[in-house]
Amino acid sequence: MSGPAETGSAAGSRLPRAGLYLGALLGPFGGGVVAAILPEIGESFAVPASAAASSLTAYLLPFAALMLVSGTLGERWGPARTIRIAYVAYAVVSVLAVVAPWFWLFQTGRALQGCANAFTTPLLMARLAAMTPPERLGRALGMFGAMQAVGQTSAPLVGGLAGEASWRWAFVGIAVVGALLAVWPLPADNGGSTPAAGRLRDPWRRDVLVPGLVALVGWACLAGLSFLVAFRFEDAFDLGSGARGLVLTGFGAAGFLCARAAGAATDRFGGRTTALVGLLAGAGLLVLIGGATAMPIAIAAWAAAGICGQLVLVAVNTTVLSDTGPGRGGAISVVQALRFLGMAAAPAVFTAPYHADALLGFALPAAALVAAAPLSITLSRGRSRD
Repeated sequence: MSGPAETGSAAGSRLPRAGLYLGALLGPFGGGVVAAILPEIGESFAVPASAAASSLTAYLLPFAALMLVSGTLGERWGPARTIRIAYVAYAVVSVLAVVAPWFWLFQTGRALQGCANAFTTPLLMARLAAMTPPERLGRALGMFGAMQAVGQTSAPLVGGLAGEASWRWAFVGIAVVGALLAVWPLPADNGGSTPAAGRLRDPWRRDVLVPGLVALVGWACLAGLSFLVAFRFEDAFDLGSGARGLVLTGFGAAGFLCARAAGAATDRFGGRTTALVGLLAGAGLLVLIGGATAMPIAIAAWAAAGICGQLVLVAVNTTVLSDTGPGRGGAISVVQALRFLGMAAAPAVFTAPYHADALLGFALPAAALVAAAPLSITLSRGRSRD
């Protein structure tokens, strides 16, 4: 059985496909680049560290909220056209962050970066799904997830290196990358907009929202716990900021290395089995981190949790994007919005329990992962073998 109609023409078009993968880097990189330079940002604008840290939220909340509708709107306007405009906007508002003389203007630039990113990530994924044969969709989305992991993992390192001279150089780099991506070849829109993209409320249906809930819980209780892991390694093992940052990169590095394997597992065994393994194994690893008294065990458990995060994420994305009908961009947009809303909520939900008892702080998200496991039955089955 042949893949989507676009597959044949796209098979020899490697440059546009590479553009989709490269675009996956920009959002996570731009979102996380401030993590290592918050003290320098606070000093530059004469604001406390807590205020500087809000630049993470300023990016993430508009990004997640706007993704509830950005996929559907982008399909109406034409995916490639929308992605290019979003790249240009990302570059422009990054320059705004570079030249901002006031903290409120810097925060405005961060929020607008998040808004622009909302019109790239889901549409890139939908275009990738449209040009990939169904039997290889998991592998393709695994590679997309790997590139996102590269952006997430490298952002603190690059930001920290830029901060040695001036934190503003990090945003200069982001602006340059956004401008380059704006002129990189992308799969054509096949004549313009996509009227079949439908109404804004069309993605709000059970076969989208239930996988979205799995993504919300999975990402909140795995990737969203990086702050809690940092607390744990400071309290239990007395690690400084540099060592903690190195430990935290283990999650993204392991996710990058295993993302393609997670995609292959989804193609072979189906989304429900892959996500179930990721949720239950992730729960066990969180309990291990919360109770470990040996630092190497806790480090290894956090890195392994990155693999579990990829298993859940690729399984969910493959299930939603396997629907070849119209509106895939809107559907995956809603799922990604729920994913990042979960990540944004994690600090507010789990910080207080951790300070009451370290093991409790990790046991609660572990319990949430177990509770979400039955929802994995709604994900795609494994493909039958001849």
